[in-house]
Amino acid sequence: MSEKIIEVHGLGFAWKQGLQVLDIPEFSVDAGERVFLRGPSGSGKSTLLGLIAGVLAPQTGTIRVLGEDMARLSAARRDRLRADHVGVIFQMFNLVPYLSVTGNVLLPLRFSSARRKAAGSDADGEARRLLARLGLEDEQLLKRRVSDLSVGQQQRVAAARALIGAPKLIIADEPTSALDADARDRFIALLSEEVTRSGASLLFVSHDRSLAPLFTRAVDLAAINRVGVSA
Repeated sequence: MSEKIIEVHGLGFAWKQGLQVLDIPEFSVDAGERVFLRGPSGSGKSTLLGLIAGVLAPQTGTIRVLGEDMARLSAARRDRLRADHVGVIFQMFNLVPYLSVTGNVLLPLRFSSARRKAAGSDADGEARRLLARLGLEDEQLLKRRVSDLSVGQQQRVAAARALIGAPKLIIADEPTSALDADARDRFIALLSEEVTRSGASLLFVSHDRSLAPLFTRAVDLAAINRVGVSA
């Protein structure tokens, strides 16, 4: 039986009373899986990612990440698990505007000794390797502040930051929205190769149905969420 990286059972969540967003009986991601989760805007995709990452707490049911029941962990332990083992590519990137490109990529290593150790003795070299794999290798560009980059370039910096230090789970929230079709497919191929290389699991969320064939498994949120699409 495959190890479960994410296990969801009987999950219920509402932003306010009487307006339930999620009612998910079962959902899981196995070790090494690359799962595409599709849903339209307003369907609760980002809410589900927040619950899996431990930023939000389920009101009913359980969410286990790497075997840990997120609801039973203290806020500090949830933060530690996320820092050590989860790389997140945020929809709005959440880059630090005054840091350089490489400074942003190296940021997770400041907060996690586990990821710092996994990155190896030449963390700067690993950051540059990841950026080069994602098409950012110009020496002058790497020294620039991320606020000076294009949206597409910022997206790739966010991906390299999520990947550095070999976290066990990568969560990607609409990370290709600013890329054209060719760049998008190359980005996903490189992301998948890096995830496979490190042995991580990938949960990739998007509204774009055409991306499904690029992953090992595709799940429609409407098929697992009994609430359906919410406003």
